[in-house]
Amino acid sequence: MLIPFSPPDITEEEIAEVVGALKSGWITTGPKTKQFEKDIASYCHTERAVCLNSATACLEGVLKLLGIGAGDEVITSAYTYTASASIVCHVGAKLVLVDTAPDSFEMDYEQLAEKITEKTKMIIPVDLAGIVCNYEKIYEIVEAKKGLFRPSNKYQEAMGRIAVMADASHAFGAMRKGKMCGEIADFTAFSFHAVKNLTTAEGGAVTWRDIPGISSDEIYRFFMLYSLHGQTKDALSKTKVGEWEYDIVFPGYKCNMTDIVASIGLAQLKRYPSMLERRKHIISVYNKALENMPVRVLNHYDEEHQSSGHLYLVRLTGKSEEERNKIVERMGEKGVATNVHYKPLPMLTAYKNLGFDIKDYPNAFKLYQNEITLPLHTRLTDEQADYVINTFINVIKESGK
Repeated sequence: MLIPFSPPDITEEEIAEVVGALKSGWITTGPKTKQFEKDIASYCHTERAVCLNSATACLEGVLKLLGIGAGDEVITSAYTYTASASIVCHVGAKLVLVDTAPDSFEMDYEQLAEKITEKTKMIIPVDLAGIVCNYEKIYEIVEAKKGLFRPSNKYQEAMGRIAVMADASHAFGAMRKGKMCGEIADFTAFSFHAVKNLTTAEGGAVTWRDIPGISSDEIYRFFMLYSLHGQTKDALSKTKVGEWEYDIVFPGYKCNMTDIVASIGLAQLKRYPSMLERRKHIISVYNKALENMPVRVLNHYDEEHQSSGHLYLVRLTGKSEEERNKIVERMGEKGVATNVHYKPLPMLTAYKNLGFDIKDYPNAFKLYQNEITLPLHTRLTDEQADYVINTFINVIKESGK
């Protein structure tokens, strides 16, 4: 039996939507993208949403909106994928990394508070594996540090404090204390990459909470300009009679979402509640099987929060990095593709070159040393899920001999 790690779940519904887009003659940003944005905003309980070609573009776009750049500092977790951090480098701001709390995949909030300075303009928490971070604690810290904040554009001034932007690439559909991921942080970026719960092949979305004195339409307009070279009219607007003329108001980027990929998203969103339930079921199967094993797993569901169930992270108690790697290899030999989430940023060449040293992030390194991620996706059958977890248990037992 061969079990892939995370194949896309595409049905005839998605195919029909894409065919409809192709037949319509409208294949770039158009009516389907606009509908997908409306559906996402409704799902996340926000006034507006913007769809772009990646979560990375969404994250960077928010930095651009807030005027964050040279001389500013942005804080994120050392335990994340590069996209949470590379965007800070792209805009010329200083990247500040925070270690995780002991035995936790969330950043150390005490260390977060210590690293805030007068130059800090944004904090980027990471909703790893689909579990929403403790934003109550983050906002408590931000409010306590208000006196240090020095706004540098009208959006920062309207907020009056450090902005909080969730890297919720994993967490579309997650909840915390009755609120949807997307309406909790000031800004939230989602990924619809091929391996994500809801996919558009490539793509992402950003949602935001109301900012006093700033209209959501104004923020939406910025993202339209940002994603289309700073051009004042998109292709859809220019199809109107006599409406060819346009201006370029700033040298923007080209990162719009197309109707072809939005079509996939529209079909996926209709199926999404059942997809989330399927992930929850597989997690319960895995959790039950591992109850008496020497491992630690994430708490995906309780009265306080509901995960999106994106990744099944397991920590192998007492195992070294070398032992973990052997287990990954052995699982592969038995036909089960696994992964590791993540190699902390200070272990990667790009961030070493910026002066980061993994020795300064001991908790993140301990997580990485013995973490393994099992396949968790909606194309897994019950038989395959049983094979994955039974194989994993047998491999762990073999490794202890």
